[in-house]
Amino acid sequence: MKKYILAAVMAVSGLVFTVKAQVKTSSQEVVPELVKQRETQKKAIISSYMGMKNGLVISDAKKTAISSTEFSAALGQFKFKKLTLQQMNVATTTRISIKALADQIAASSSLDEQRKIMEKLSEQLWVIIDKLKPENTTVYQQKCPMTGVTWLSNDKKIENPYYPKNMLTCGEVIGEK
Repeated sequence: MKKYILAAVMAVSGLVFTVKAQVKTSSQEVVPELVKQRETQKKAIISSYMGMKNGLVISDAKKTAISSTEFSAALGQFKFKKLTLQQMNVATTTRISIKALADQIAASSSLDEQRKIMEKLSEQLWVIIDKLKPENTTVYQQKCPMTGVTWLSNDKKIENPYYPKNMLTCGEVIGEK
């Protein structure tokens, strides 16, 4: 009887060891794919934000709304990683607020309204941008000193999305991450 129990314990131990080895191997294979997927999500977030900004620069409410919808969807799918509980709470709360602002931009056909909402969205996005930007990417925070409004750009070149007709090049880089 003892021999049977010992044999059963050894068989179960062998099975557990085999399963652990398989899980470890498969998780090692998945990690690079997950990293690649997160980078793709980050690129979609930044690209769609820049689409919103550029839509406002050319005063195209429809393009801005479409990019805003894409931005909201991409941001909604993104999951924060490697944050403390406090950082996670701030990032999650901020994301909810930013997503709601993006949805408001998408629902609006008024350029003036889209620009007002974009001011708030840009300020909040800057707070968590380091968690959302792809590797080897620089995002610049720019500000129009005459109005005090800020926006983000992937280029140091100033293209003011809030006053493109009168003050297209009015602004300066005030931050970079």
